Amino acid sequence: MSSILLLTEQDLRRQVWLDLAVVDCVEQALASLARDDVVMPPILHLAIAQHNGEVDVKTAYVPGIDSFAIKISPGFFDNPKLGLPSLNGLMVLFSARTGLVEAILLDNGYLTDVRTAAAGSVAAKWLARERASSAGILGAGTQARLQLKALTLVRPIEQAKIWARSLEQAQAAARELSDELDINVQAVDHVRQAVEGSDIVVTTTPSREPLLQVEWLSPGQHVTAMGSDADYKNELAPLVLARADRYVCDRVSQCATMGELHHALAAGAVDADAAWPELAQVITGAVPGRVDNDDITVADLTGTGVQDTAIATLAHAKCVAAGAGRAFES
Repeated sequence: MSSILLLTEQDLRRQVWLDLAVVDCVEQALASLARDDVVMPPILHLAIAQHNGEVDVKTAYVPGIDSFAIKISPGFFDNPKLGLPSLNGLMVLFSARTGLVEAILLDNGYLTDVRTAAAGSVAAKWLARERASSAGILGAGTQARLQLKALTLVRPIEQAKIWARSLEQAQAAARELSDELDINVQAVDHVRQAVEGSDIVVTTTPSREPLLQVEWLSPGQHVTAMGSDADYKNELAPLVLARADRYVCDRVSQCATMGELHHALAAGAVDADAAWPELAQVITGAVPGRVDNDDITVADLTGTGVQDTAIATLAHAKCVAAGAGRAFES
């Protein structure tokens, strides 16, 4: 018999939140992808178009981490009309030595939200200008809010603009974030207004058509695109990647099939034979990130299994130390 720790969303929220420790955890996980001994299979993606839904399954084994996680992450984007969250899910943590289940993390997508936001801050840390003080956020949901919070951990953000398809939702998010972060956050009614004049732009929507157009970019901007994690999602016009002085993927194989790179390749906007750098290479110093203050940089984040293994392992350790959760015998 073995003991399995059952952790609820409430347990996890009490022990894990978006802070520099989590950012460091995710940064180390992303850096591990520069190694040859990390095992990260392709994402299993199940589309349920009839209900505007999808399910992604992600995992990775990282030598040196004693556990590995398998995450099941549904996204059903009509749920808000029913008074339900768009995202939920769970993670199962296994021993990397024995394969036995160590914990079940019923996080309802909370840990995914946190690790995704942390990845956005890692991208900004390595690719945005050091004195970047303004941000433009596309989207007004949970991830949009977290992405702005994450930026304030690594850059001196003083003001931000938020766009969403619903101006009312953008206004609500702007009010909440202004109060929470003590910075000037304004809602705008056009994507272009959010992009122009912003040092950092983060796209967080499930859009199926490009939102950000190349002609709105200006020298020195950094763009993090994290909403396109399926082949039918697309937030950046293909020419944005062609215009970038530095385009970086979290994982080339994923971005080429389901990220913004996928659409740029399909449109012939970029060279299919180009050697695209990964964020891991930038973090480890194998390739440069931002070279000049006037560079336009783009990070294409599709979400990786190493992030899930890292955040699940961190959360499990924190909960064990705090005596959180409920253990049962299997």
